[in-house]
Amino acid sequence: MKLYSYFRSSASYRVRIALNYKNLPYDYCAVHLLKEGGQQKQADYVALNPNAVVPTLVDDGHVLTQSLAICEYLEETHPEPPLLPAHAADRAYVRAIAQTIACEMQPLQNLRVTQYLKNVLHLDDETRNAWTRHWVQNGLVILERMVLESGRAGRFCCGDTPTLADVFLVPQLVSAARFGCSTDPTPTLARIAEHCNNLPAFARAAPAQQPDAEP
Repeated sequence: MKLYSYFRSSASYRVRIALNYKNLPYDYCAVHLLKEGGQQKQADYVALNPNAVVPTLVDDGHVLTQSLAICEYLEETHPEPPLLPAHAADRAYVRAIAQTIACEMQPLQNLRVTQYLKNVLHLDDETRNAWTRHWVQNGLVILERMVLESGRAGRFCCGDTPTLADVFLVPQLVSAARFGCSTDPTPTLARIAEHCNNLPAFARAAPAQQPDAEP
């Protein structure tokens, strides 16, 4: 397997966790989202991923894009250890957590969005960061409520075994910290993330551990 990744990308981070958790070796191919005008925009990479984003996973000739689709692919092709629970209602809950992050929260902090706010709408750094922080913090509060009201939380979002919900939660909390969001309103999420980060699969996937990591 070959993973095209950027160390700070939360979407790439999710896939790294899933690959590690399933003990799947892969080659790391760094795609810097800022250097050279954004290496993801270069023709050779766009030919691989027309959306010009990371991650991209290449496996046995198959080119896979979008972190949620990649993680589901890994679950289907390498079901052990599982990242989805056995029961349908639990799987729906786990997917709801993952999709809330991937579809509703992360897009609002995406580099393309923040660059548009800066370069086209000409928002200053303070205003732009406040806008992003508002939506990320709001999403975290919603996630906290989802996890608590589900009655499913244990050490992790769904019981005492990591699932796709945790795979998506941890990178989102790391991104939230970069934007200055507080975990005070979301103690359950913070507790779950602490358990996750004690696991080698999560720790090895952290941005600072990647070969292209920068200060």
